[in-house]
Amino acid sequence: MAFDLTPEKMNAWNEGGLPHMLGIKVTDCAPGRVVGRLPVSKPLIAGNGALWAPAIVALADTLCAYGVSTKWPDGANGFTTVELKCNFMGTLNAGAILGEATLLHGGRTTQVWDARVTNEDSGKLLAAFRCTQIILYPKA
Repeated sequence: MAFDLTPEKMNAWNEGGLPHMLGIKVTDCAPGRVVGRLPVSKPLIAGNGALWAPAIVALADTLCAYGVSTKWPDGANGFTTVELKCNFMGTLNAGAILGEATLLHGGRTTQVWDARVTNEDSGKLLAAFRCTQIILYPKA
């Protein structure tokens, strides 16, 4: 089966949802890999003057979730997140963050995805994210 997903198709999934409200845009995708960007805006700045941690997690989780669609096992019809973890190494209060999600494990019942979130301008690592997805199948 040919890979027929595009950033435009994935961005259409954003319409009306949290990724769209935050400003997340997918910029590239391939089997087992999704890249995206989130501009830092005033509503995403916490009271301490830094980017809210949940905004970083939202970018990483969105890219990993969209990634599942790039590597569906035969017969699968859905997925759900069962675990996620994020380590923060830095933050920023202006500019944009970039995320790159990559498939670490792609089994029939689980997928494990990693995402690196960086400062768009400097390339500095801001967060390392990992999530596990349970792959769902139609009930017999």
